[in-house]
Amino acid sequence: MVYAQSVRERVRDDLVRLVHRGMSVQSYWRAVSDALDGAVPSEGSCLMTMDPATMLPTAEFVENGLPADSISRLVDIELREPDYTKWVDMARAGTTAASLSDATAGELDLSRRQREVRRPGGYSDELRVVLSSSTGTWGALTVFRETDSPYFSLSEVRFLSSLTGLISEGLRRALLLDDGYADRADTGMLVLDPDDGVSLANREAEQWIDELGIGERAGTRLPLVIRSVAGQARVIAGRAEGVADVRLARARVRTQTGRWVIVRASLLGEGPLAPVAVLLEAARPAEMAPLLADMYGLTQRERQVTELVAQGLPTSQIANRLHLATYTVQDHLKSIFAKSGTGSRGDLVARLFFDQRATSLTAPSAVPLHNSSQGA
Repeated sequence: MVYAQSVRERVRDDLVRLVHRGMSVQSYWRAVSDALDGAVPSEGSCLMTMDPATMLPTAEFVENGLPADSISRLVDIELREPDYTKWVDMARAGTTAASLSDATAGELDLSRRQREVRRPGGYSDELRVVLSSSTGTWGALTVFRETDSPYFSLSEVRFLSSLTGLISEGLRRALLLDDGYADRADTGMLVLDPDDGVSLANREAEQWIDELGIGERAGTRLPLVIRSVAGQARVIAGRAEGVADVRLARARVRTQTGRWVIVRASLLGEGPLAPVAVLLEAARPAEMAPLLADMYGLTQRERQVTELVAQGLPTSQIANRLHLATYTVQDHLKSIFAKSGTGSRGDLVARLFFDQRATSLTAPSAVPLHNSSQGA
């Protein structure tokens, strides 16, 4: 047990490093697969990127997978027919990871794709991971085993579920890096040398820098948030194995025009002289909900009530869910309305979530906050 825990801690540490290693999507997938194999052995894996608006697959990267002529049937089942652990169903249910063996209680052939495609191809159990974050669902990871291998254990499923946030963040960075190199709209990219000199900047990055401002300190070349996030990326890449530093090189910051931007940084290579890629992306509404809850000073209980309001639950069901009296829930709602300056449930949801699907307000924020003021 101690050995297994040590292996999993090492895998998690490796993934933190990979998140901050600027790579293409394909290189990132191969590195993640190699890292995971140490704790969750498999005979193959597949990473799919997805359009977050529709959850339709946009590209796939496969190792030891099914032949191409089998894929069309798998896609048909995924999009049009009922089956177990379908991507859309998992995302809607908020399930981050699931094995086919657990979903079918060990009767894999209950799954249409298993009995029609996977078993004839020599495959047994599969473990699916939805790569979602507050920015949307950007992809999905599957690891699978062949016929003579054991099923995935519940412990392995829980372990991969606990890594979803890290793996998702790395995939988002890889996609943004590709966009930055392609100079696509709204994705700003800077490449900094070891002294934080700018060796490359696309047009969008220059626009974000203008909005953020560099402050009045003499000699300042870049906004503080960019220098801070780049420095954190170097710390993570250079720290000794096993030295805990869970703060990702990522921050939200409000520009001088009132817009919010997410700033991320990753090392392009290895060693102290490796350049750092800094990626800038407009913050999405769901990413701002926890921040707004902080700004309004909502208590933990008020956040829980707000989450359930956003899910459409009436007062009586909120009371049952939180084991409170209905009048206590009503008191919480009055306080929430007063703090947020809203007058109804609809106004509250629109104010916090911008009419988007509710995100968690009670989980600790993993994104440090910065103000664009450079007075520090």
